[in-house]
Amino acid sequence: MTSPSGSVLYGQDGGVATITLNRPESMNSLDTEAKEALLGALREAAEDPEVRAVILTGRGRGFCVGQDLKEHIELIRTDDPAPLRTVAEHYNPIVMTIAGMPKPVIAAVNGMAAGAGASFAFAADFRIAGASAKFLMAFAKIGLSVDSGATWTLPRLIGHGKAAELMLLAQPVDAVTALDLGMVTQVVPDEELQQRAAGFAAELAAGPTLAYAAIKAALAFSAGNDLAASLANEGEHMAGTGLSEDHRAAVRAFVDKTAPTFTGR
Repeated sequence: MTSPSGSVLYGQDGGVATITLNRPESMNSLDTEAKEALLGALREAAEDPEVRAVILTGRGRGFCVGQDLKEHIELIRTDDPAPLRTVAEHYNPIVMTIAGMPKPVIAAVNGMAAGAGASFAFAADFRIAGASAKFLMAFAKIGLSVDSGATWTLPRLIGHGKAAELMLLAQPVDAVTALDLGMVTQVVPDEELQQRAAGFAAELAAGPTLAYAAIKAALAFSAGNDLAASLANEGEHMAGTGLSEDHRAAVRAFVDKTAPTFTGR
Protein backbone atom coordinates (compact mmCIF):
# COMPACT_ATOMS: atom_id res chain seq x y z
CA MET A 1 0.00 0.00 0.00
CA THR A 2 1.34 3.42 -0.94
CA SER A 3 -0.41 6.73 -0.46
CA PRO A 4 0.94 10.14 -1.54
CA SER A 5 0.38 13.17 0.67
CA GLY A 6 2.19 16.02 -0.99
CA SER A 7 5.67 16.40 0.42
CA VAL A 8 5.69 12.99 2.14
CA LEU A 9 4.82 9.53 0.82
CA TYR A 10 3.67 6.80 3.17
CA GLY A 11 3.69 3.18 2.04
CA GLN A 12 3.23 -0.12 3.83
CA ASP A 13 4.28 -3.57 2.67
CA GLY A 14 3.51 -6.24 5.23
CA GLY A 15 5.00 -5.13 8.52
CA VAL A 16 7.25 -2.48 6.97
CA ALA A 17 6.23 1.18 6.65
CA THR A 18 8.28 3.34 4.28
CA ILE A 19 8.20 7.10 4.79
CA THR A 20 9.65 9.01 1.85
CA LEU A 21 10.38 12.73 1.80
CA ASN A 22 8.99 13.88 -1.53
CA ARG A 23 10.44 17.27 -2.45
CA PRO A 24 13.15 16.11 -4.85
CA GLU A 25 13.35 19.48 -6.60
CA SER A 26 14.78 20.98 -3.37
CA MET A 27 16.69 17.85 -2.26
CA ASN A 28 13.89 17.25 0.23
CA SER A 29 14.36 20.47 2.17
CA LEU A 30 11.82 20.96 4.91
CA ASP A 31 9.18 23.65 4.67
CA THR A 32 6.39 23.85 7.20
CA GLU A 33 4.08 21.55 5.25
CA ALA A 34 6.80 18.92 4.90
CA LYS A 35 7.65 19.00 8.60
CA GLU A 36 4.02 18.61 9.60
CA ALA A 37 3.47 15.81 7.08
CA LEU A 38 6.61 13.99 8.21
CA LEU A 39 5.60 14.19 11.85
CA GLY A 40 2.15 12.88 11.00
CA ALA A 41 3.57 9.97 9.01
CA LEU A 42 5.99 9.02 11.78
CA ARG A 43 3.23 9.09 14.37
CA GLU A 44 1.03 6.94 12.14
CA ALA A 45 3.79 4.35 11.85
CA ALA A 46 4.47 4.45 15.58
CA GLU A 47 0.84 3.91 16.51
CA ASP A 48 -0.01 1.22 13.94
CA PRO A 49 0.36 -2.23 15.55
CA GLU A 50 0.67 -3.80 12.10
CA VAL A 51 3.86 -1.81 11.45
CA ARG A 52 6.89 -3.56 12.92
CA ALA A 53 9.75 -1.73 11.19
CA VAL A 54 10.08 1.69 9.54
CA ILE A 55 12.23 3.00 6.70
CA LEU A 56 12.86 6.73 6.40
CA THR A 57 14.29 7.87 3.06
CA GLY A 58 14.18 10.63 0.47
CA ARG A 59 13.11 10.74 -3.15
CA GLY A 60 15.57 11.89 -5.77
CA ARG A 61 19.23 12.73 -5.32
CA GLY A 62 19.13 13.84 -1.70
CA PHE A 63 17.98 12.29 1.56
CA CYS A 64 17.16 15.63 3.20
CA VAL A 65 19.11 18.89 3.35
CA GLY A 66 17.30 20.26 6.38
CA GLN A 67 15.39 23.50 6.66
CA ASP A 68 13.99 25.08 3.49
CA LEU A 69 16.03 28.29 3.60
CA LYS A 70 13.90 29.99 0.94
CA GLU A 71 10.86 29.79 3.20
CA HIS A 72 13.04 30.63 6.19
CA ILE A 73 14.44 33.86 4.72
CA GLU A 74 11.03 35.09 3.63
CA LEU A 75 9.69 34.64 7.15
CA ILE A 76 12.71 36.41 8.62
CA ARG A 77 12.23 39.37 6.26
CA THR A 78 8.68 39.84 7.46
CA ASP A 79 9.67 39.44 11.14
CA ASP A 80 7.46 36.35 11.34
CA PRO A 81 8.23 34.52 14.62
CA ALA A 82 7.65 31.10 13.01
CA PRO A 83 11.37 30.35 12.40
CA LEU A 84 12.01 30.68 16.12
CA ARG A 85 9.19 28.29 16.98
CA THR A 86 9.89 25.53 14.48
CA VAL A 87 12.47 23.73 16.64
CA ALA A 88 9.98 23.20 19.45
CA GLU A 89 6.93 22.72 17.22
CA HIS A 90 8.42 20.51 14.51
CA TYR A 91 12.01 19.34 14.80
CA ASN A 92 11.96 18.22 18.42
CA PRO A 93 8.74 16.17 18.07
CA ILE A 94 10.03 14.58 14.84
CA VAL A 95 13.26 13.46 16.50
CA MET A 96 11.50 12.25 19.64
CA THR A 97 9.11 10.21 17.49
CA ILE A 98 11.96 8.64 15.50
CA ALA A 99 14.05 7.87 18.56
CA GLY A 100 11.10 6.75 20.67
CA MET A 101 9.52 4.61 17.96
CA PRO A 102 8.61 1.26 19.64
CA LYS A 103 9.98 -0.59 16.61
CA PRO A 104 13.23 -0.36 14.63
CA VAL A 105 13.80 2.62 12.33
CA ILE A 106 16.17 2.44 9.34
CA ALA A 107 17.38 5.60 7.64
CA ALA A 108 18.09 4.75 3.99
CA VAL A 109 20.37 7.67 3.14
CA ASN A 110 20.50 8.57 -0.54
CA GLY A 111 22.73 11.51 -1.44
CA MET A 112 23.15 14.48 0.87
CA ALA A 113 21.90 14.44 4.47
CA ALA A 114 22.51 17.90 5.89
CA GLY A 115 21.42 19.83 8.94
CA ALA A 116 18.21 18.47 10.41
CA GLY A 117 18.18 15.83 7.67
CA ALA A 118 21.43 14.38 9.00
CA SER A 119 20.08 14.66 12.54
CA PHE A 120 17.01 12.62 11.60
CA ALA A 121 19.28 9.87 10.29
CA PHE A 122 21.36 9.94 13.50
CA ALA A 123 18.17 9.46 15.54
CA ALA A 124 17.31 6.25 13.67
CA ASP A 125 18.43 2.86 14.92
CA PHE A 126 20.24 1.94 11.71
CA ARG A 127 21.67 3.98 8.86
CA ILE A 128 22.18 2.31 5.48
CA ALA A 129 23.98 4.72 3.18
CA GLY A 130 24.23 4.68 -0.58
CA ALA A 131 27.78 4.98 -1.89
CA SER A 132 27.18 8.62 -2.91
CA ALA A 133 25.73 9.62 0.46
CA LYS A 134 27.23 12.53 2.38
CA PHE A 135 26.55 13.90 5.84
CA LEU A 136 26.94 17.57 6.69
CA MET A 137 26.39 19.34 10.00
CA ALA A 138 25.76 22.60 8.16
CA PHE A 139 24.45 24.77 11.01
CA ALA A 140 27.62 26.78 11.67
CA LYS A 141 27.84 27.78 8.00
CA ILE A 142 24.60 29.75 8.37
CA GLY A 143 25.40 31.16 11.81
CA LEU A 144 23.27 28.80 13.84
CA SER A 145 23.71 26.39 16.70
CA VAL A 146 22.65 22.74 16.30
CA ASP A 147 19.14 21.30 16.57
CA SER A 148 17.18 18.09 16.03
CA GLY A 149 19.06 16.17 18.70
CA ALA A 150 22.45 15.93 16.99
CA THR A 151 24.29 17.06 20.13
CA TRP A 152 22.82 13.99 21.87
CA THR A 153 22.88 11.40 19.09
CA LEU A 154 26.07 12.11 17.14
CA PRO A 155 28.54 12.02 20.09
CA ARG A 156 27.03 8.68 21.07
CA LEU A 157 27.72 7.34 17.58
CA ILE A 158 31.23 8.69 16.96
CA GLY A 159 32.47 10.28 20.21
CA HIS A 160 32.49 13.83 21.55
CA GLY A 161 35.68 15.02 19.90
CA LYS A 162 34.82 13.96 16.36
CA ALA A 163 31.23 15.20 16.74
CA ALA A 164 32.49 18.61 17.85
CA GLU A 165 34.86 18.72 14.87
CA LEU A 166 32.11 17.95 12.38
CA MET A 167 29.75 20.51 13.91
CA LEU A 168 32.25 23.34 14.31
CA LEU A 169 33.99 22.95 10.95
CA ALA A 170 30.81 22.01 9.04
CA GLN A 171 32.66 19.86 6.54
CA PRO A 172 30.91 17.05 4.61
CA VAL A 173 31.62 13.41 5.43
CA ASP A 174 31.41 10.88 2.61
CA ALA A 175 29.87 7.43 2.99
CA VAL A 176 33.16 5.53 3.37
CA THR A 177 34.41 7.91 6.05
CA ALA A 178 31.02 7.76 7.79
CA LEU A 179 31.32 3.97 7.92
CA ASP A 180 34.85 4.18 9.34
CA LEU A 181 33.65 6.60 12.02
CA GLY A 182 30.70 4.40 12.99
CA MET A 183 28.23 6.97 11.76
CA VAL A 184 26.47 4.48 9.47
CA THR A 185 25.67 0.78 9.74
CA GLN A 186 26.63 -0.14 6.20
CA VAL A 187 27.34 1.33 2.77
CA VAL A 188 25.78 -0.20 -0.33
CA PRO A 189 25.75 0.67 -4.05
CA ASP A 190 23.32 3.51 -4.76
CA GLU A 191 21.22 1.37 -7.06
CA GLU A 192 20.79 -1.27 -4.33
CA LEU A 193 19.96 1.09 -1.46
CA GLN A 194 16.18 0.86 -1.41
CA GLN A 195 16.14 -2.89 -2.02
CA ARG A 196 18.73 -3.57 0.68
CA ALA A 197 16.92 -1.33 3.16
CA ALA A 198 13.60 -3.04 2.40
CA GLY A 199 15.13 -6.49 2.86
CA PHE A 200 16.70 -5.54 6.17
CA ALA A 201 13.46 -3.94 7.36
CA ALA A 202 11.53 -7.10 6.45
CA GLU A 203 13.92 -9.16 8.57
CA LEU A 204 13.41 -6.81 11.50
CA ALA A 205 9.64 -6.80 10.99
CA ALA A 206 9.66 -10.58 11.40
CA GLY A 207 11.53 -10.27 14.68
CA PRO A 208 10.50 -9.85 18.34
CA THR A 209 9.00 -6.35 18.17
CA LEU A 210 8.29 -6.06 21.88
CA ALA A 211 11.86 -7.02 22.72
CA TYR A 212 13.18 -4.45 20.24
CA ALA A 213 11.04 -1.76 21.83
CA ALA A 214 12.20 -2.72 25.33
CA ILE A 215 15.86 -2.72 24.29
CA LYS A 216 15.48 0.74 22.74
CA ALA A 217 13.77 2.05 25.86
CA ALA A 218 16.40 0.54 28.15
CA LEU A 219 19.24 2.06 26.14
CA ALA A 220 17.60 5.49 26.23
CA PHE A 221 17.03 5.21 29.97
CA SER A 222 20.61 4.16 30.75
CA ALA A 223 22.00 7.15 28.82
CA GLY A 224 20.80 9.45 31.58
CA ASN A 225 20.89 7.26 34.69
CA ASP A 226 23.41 5.47 36.89
CA LEU A 227 24.11 1.74 36.98
CA ALA A 228 21.77 0.95 39.87
CA ALA A 229 18.82 2.69 38.22
CA SER A 230 19.65 1.08 34.89
CA LEU A 231 19.76 -2.38 36.46
CA ALA A 232 16.34 -1.81 38.00
CA ASN A 233 14.98 -0.56 34.69
CA GLU A 234 16.38 -3.58 32.90
CA GLY A 235 14.61 -5.80 35.42
CA GLU A 236 11.28 -4.17 34.64
CA HIS A 237 11.74 -4.68 30.91
CA MET A 238 12.87 -8.27 31.40
CA ALA A 239 9.76 -8.97 33.48
CA GLY A 240 7.54 -7.51 30.78
CA THR A 241 9.15 -9.24 27.82
CA GLY A 242 9.38 -12.47 29.78
CA LEU A 243 5.58 -12.67 29.73
CA SER A 244 5.32 -12.07 25.98
CA GLU A 245 4.12 -14.57 23.41
CA ASP A 246 7.35 -13.99 21.50
CA HIS A 247 9.49 -15.12 24.43
CA ARG A 248 7.43 -18.24 24.97
CA ALA A 249 7.54 -19.05 21.28
CA ALA A 250 11.31 -18.61 21.20
CA VAL A 251 11.83 -20.87 24.21
CA ARG A 252 9.62 -23.57 22.70
CA ALA A 253 11.48 -23.30 19.41
CA PHE A 254 14.83 -23.61 21.19
CA VAL A 255 13.73 -26.76 22.98
CA ASP A 256 12.23 -28.19 19.79
CA LYS A 257 15.28 -27.13 17.74
CA THR A 258 13.12 -25.16 15.30
CA ALA A 259 13.10 -21.54 14.14
CA PRO A 260 10.78 -19.31 16.18
CA THR A 261 7.94 -17.36 14.63
CA PHE A 262 7.54 -13.96 16.24
CA THR A 263 4.22 -12.14 16.25
CA GLY A 264 5.32 -8.95 17.98
CA ARG A 265 3.15 -9.70 21.00
